[in-house]
Amino acid sequence: MSVFSLPPAIRSFRLPHGAVQALMSVAAFLLCVYAQSGAGAWAFGNEQLRDLFLRLRAVSTPEPRVLVVDIDESSTARLGPWPWPRERVADLVETLLADYGVRGVALDIVFPDAADPEGDARLAALAAHGPVVLAQAFDFQSGNAVALRQGVPAAGLPAEAAAATVAATGYIANHAGLRRAANVGNIGFIPDRDGVLRRIPLYTAFGGKVYPALSLALVNCCSGGPRLAPAGPSLRVGFERDWTAYTVVTAAEVLAREYVREDLAGRLVVIGSSALGQGDRVATPLGNSRPGLGVQAAVLSTLLDQQAGKAPARWPGAALALLFSAGCALFATFAFPRLSALTSVGLMGLASVVWVGLAFVIAPHDPGFSATGPLASNLFLLAFAVPYQWQVAQHRSRHLLDTLRQYVAPAVVQELLKSDLEDTLKPRQLDVTTLIADMEGYTAQVETLSMEEAARLTQDFLDCLTGPVFARNGTLDKYTGDGLVAFWGAPLPVPDHADQALDAAREIVARVAQLSAVRERDGRPRLRVRIGIESGQAMAGDFGTSFRSIYTAVGDSVNTASRLEQAARDFPHDAIVGPGTVERATRHRFLALGERQLRGKGKPTALYTLASLAEGA
Repeated sequence: MSVFSLPPAIRSFRLPHGAVQALMSVAAFLLCVYAQSGAGAWAFGNEQLRDLFLRLRAVSTPEPRVLVVDIDESSTARLGPWPWPRERVADLVETLLADYGVRGVALDIVFPDAADPEGDARLAALAAHGPVVLAQAFDFQSGNAVALRQGVPAAGLPAEAAAATVAATGYIANHAGLRRAANVGNIGFIPDRDGVLRRIPLYTAFGGKVYPALSLALVNCCSGGPRLAPAGPSLRVGFERDWTAYTVVTAAEVLAREYVREDLAGRLVVIGSSALGQGDRVATPLGNSRPGLGVQAAVLSTLLDQQAGKAPARWPGAALALLFSAGCALFATFAFPRLSALTSVGLMGLASVVWVGLAFVIAPHDPGFSATGPLASNLFLLAFAVPYQWQVAQHRSRHLLDTLRQYVAPAVVQELLKSDLEDTLKPRQLDVTTLIADMEGYTAQVETLSMEEAARLTQDFLDCLTGPVFARNGTLDKYTGDGLVAFWGAPLPVPDHADQALDAAREIVARVAQLSAVRERDGRPRLRVRIGIESGQAMAGDFGTSFRSIYTAVGDSVNTASRLEQAARDFPHDAIVGPGTVERATRHRFLALGERQLRGKGKPTALYTLASLAEGA
């Protein structure tokens, strides 16, 4: 019986870290795309954030264009409980129009049943010939066992009167005696899934006709301005003004004519009640229990701003959100691999704060975009991309530290950890400068010493060589008994690798001179270091077998540096520099020593030494 297994190539397949990061960034951006779509408009707490914006932005600056007449508890206490006779309702409307000179009156009350004939007749005449808008409430719930049908819908417009509408399933309308009203507006609404009223249908479709919202009908019939023809079927209510911003008067005081005419004249009026069994209360972004009259006043104020050209200019909010999210995703793709996890979290948090500020500014200019889409993208990056990069960084850190700690300068190791190289130790063709140094006459120096003294001399001498290499961010290739091989420009490219190596050479000569002076005072022979330096292309990386490997550099320039170190025995100068290093150096002066045929070279090589070392000698 054979057991199925994947081929080794497939089992060992792993996406490069950069590709994984890119995929996570794309996924984060797609979250924002989803949020900006119709399906995702409610996702990620978008409406709750917009509600917060509204509460922060709401003002109590008086709204002089709107008047709210409230049939409140004090009115019912003075004039009797609701429902009032229609005669009294007609008196209220006539008083507002005739005595107070208001522009128009909208009744946020439905009269499905006939009442006192004289009062109904007066109200019908006012609705048919005066600047009066009656109300009817359409029902938008589907799946009801019995469709709601009460009263007679009135003032329907042809179906083509509105480009987009919201379909209704039922209605509560006024009784047949009021069916000839010239202006009737819908007061039914569709709360959001959390029960909060944020939008109202501007145009409702039912029975082949279209019915405007109450406030829209009032603005178009009575404001005196151009007719509004909103493009969309619904309106996101602005709620820029709190309830205290509206002038609210009581119905009883209006009937008693207790107000000054000039204080009320010229306004559009909404009549309703905040006291009818406390039933006309709704949840809005400004509070969980607000008078329904406040919603009508807010809608009326929003529509009047649109009519007057004072509404906020339309901005492409969704496009701005997508652009911001794309910028954060690109930043994460290229920056996260180079930053610490804490820095990445801080920058993403800062970006989110910046976006909330931008969204606060954009929100009034685009009622449809998702303010939380970029926040969802950033949260995804924080939840997945940052931990992934931290895990990758930890793995790379352990691998690099284990491999490089012994022969690479600590500063170089830190730069490697910040770099985005997929495989830092992989052999690569790089431009490097190689420095090879050893002690001249090592055998003669140690043959008269004890084993402990010889070991101490060797250690002290190698310290003189190694310290400047690491101080100048060089890479220690290997020790060669009494010397070393080091190079600059790998594993990370270094623009000034030639100058760094020359600086190290000068410091090595100075340190060896100090060590020699101490030994000479004790009667020991003089110490001399021989250094060869050359620059050029080399293959640098982790070379070896499965048994042992080492990070080293191989190439013609490395071999030339070795030949130059050997040639130093024939010159009084401690450091012999090749033409490749002279060509690349920018901070040093050189003394030409002529040409020499080096072993393995087809033509003579120009030799140089550092002018500063020659002058010091």
